[in-house]
Amino acid sequence: MANTKSAIKRIRRISKQTAVNKARKSKYKIALKKMNVLIENKKKSEALKFLPKLNSELMKIAKTGIIKKQNASRNVSRITKKISSL
Repeated sequence: MANTKSAIKRIRRISKQTAVNKARKSKYKIALKKMNVLIENKKKSEALKFLPKLNSELMKIAKTGIIKKQNASRNVSRITKKISSL
């Protein structure tokens, strides 16, 4: 356990930030799952409408460092390819 005042403060700060990061990560995972459901149900028009929102969500969390920018770009690329093949 931390025994200095600054270490105790850091533990408090890290736990708060972990909660924020988990919330953001779950939000992006939910968005990805929603998109995959739209693709599975072959709803191309709805998927195209949702694509900018998904892209925005992925880039927001890439910007904060929860996932890497390349990971976000790869996800968007794969989803776009799936939508165009419908």
